[in-house]
Amino acid sequence: MTTSSPLRSLPSVDRLLQEEQVQALLRAYPRALVTEAARHVLAQARAALLNGGQGHTAPAALAPLVETHLAATLRPPLRPVINATGVVIHTNLGRAPLSRAALQAMAEVALGYSNLEYDLEAGERGSRHEHAAAILRRVSGAEAALVVNNNASAVLLALQALAAGREVVISRGQLVEIGGGFRIPDVLRQSGARLVEVGTTNRTYAADYERAITSETALLLRVHSSNFRVIGFVHQPTLQELVEVGRRHNLPVLDDLGSGSLLDTARYGLAHEPMVQESVAAGTALVSFSGDKLLGGPQAGLLVGRADLIGQLKRHPLTRALRPDKLTLAALVATLGHYLREEAEREIPVWRMLAQTPAQIGRRARRLGAALPAELVEWRVVDGQSAIGGGSLPGETLPTRLLALTPNCGIQTLAQRLRHATPPVVARIEHDRLVLDLRTVQPEEDRSLANCLVRAAEAGSD
Repeated sequence: MTTSSPLRSLPSVDRLLQEEQVQALLRAYPRALVTEAARHVLAQARAALLNGGQGHTAPAALAPLVETHLAATLRPPLRPVINATGVVIHTNLGRAPLSRAALQAMAEVALGYSNLEYDLEAGERGSRHEHAAAILRRVSGAEAALVVNNNASAVLLALQALAAGREVVISRGQLVEIGGGFRIPDVLRQSGARLVEVGTTNRTYAADYERAITSETALLLRVHSSNFRVIGFVHQPTLQELVEVGRRHNLPVLDDLGSGSLLDTARYGLAHEPMVQESVAAGTALVSFSGDKLLGGPQAGLLVGRADLIGQLKRHPLTRALRPDKLTLAALVATLGHYLREEAEREIPVWRMLAQTPAQIGRRARRLGAALPAELVEWRVVDGQSAIGGGSLPGETLPTRLLALTPNCGIQTLAQRLRHATPPVVARIEHDRLVLDLRTVQPEEDRSLANCLVRAAEAGSD
């Protein structure tokens, strides 16, 4: 007597499509998408049976799985996430959250037409580069400004426009690698400039730059070591010293600041991050920095400096390939407006997070802990440290208060459930506890975070 294969109990695709729940999906979505979901569910069930599992075989039991798979297929892959890691500028989580004014500005220009490249006063074609230039000049003190799509492209454009085929002098201690294996020497090579290294890894002097200058030298480059710190027997020339060397030889200095802060980070108990205004005031010919780090705006590369050099960059063919779109410009101008009105600490999320005190964070953490089911999660509020992140202020942290959780379901299980929550929650594991730092959770997200935690703790507890 032969035993029938369990695979025979699986319905065909056509039979599964006849289920009432799947029929409702067919009325709401394209048939090809629903059919693809049905085939996927049947393939999963077939694989489970072949591996000796007890997969669903009845059409009525498979139909909900079709709906679940279809929903996952249609869900946008880029989604909002609650950042409970305490890393303020978290590159993997999208860096700087935007202010409400920046979001509103983006929505206003996205919903219809705009004067992106139209001069309303003259009634003729205009330049997209002018929208952010005026406010960048005011907040930085520079003669002129240009916006491209990120800071790496800003450096690439400056080097290619001003130094292609010629020499660029840089300290060996500044040949940095940033995220994703991206290296400053690689940028130099791509630009067509020739790299001239001076000094040693730990000590470089202004005289080293001066001795390296030849008739082939196009500019002097300083790169801020924004994602690491060398301590001990070290020396780098001051920016003023480097500018003086450049003046004596009629050479511009390009200062790559990376994060490009417009506020003094020392006010928040952190080390002083070089500020854009300081670099401009020192006489630097060109300063490049990011829009989505300490500036707190959208991804962008900002260049400020001498009008003649910015003019050369604007005319370079590469500028068109690197130009920002209307949404970036709208968000950037709105973000810079907060600095102009001296309200950045109140309106820009990054600075609002940096300004929070441990006491304020601790009160929120206790309220969140009190909302959790005590029989499923043990919680405590403990001291901790928040990181700045985003290649800014290496080694610098801020004191904070952490919500430390020890769940019945296990730390890794709870962490995984939170990552699959709606919205997903990303926390960190520390000292055999799941910890949440509310410094990087915006207050309006507290209720949603509490709901996610409760659902994650209760899942599978029946």
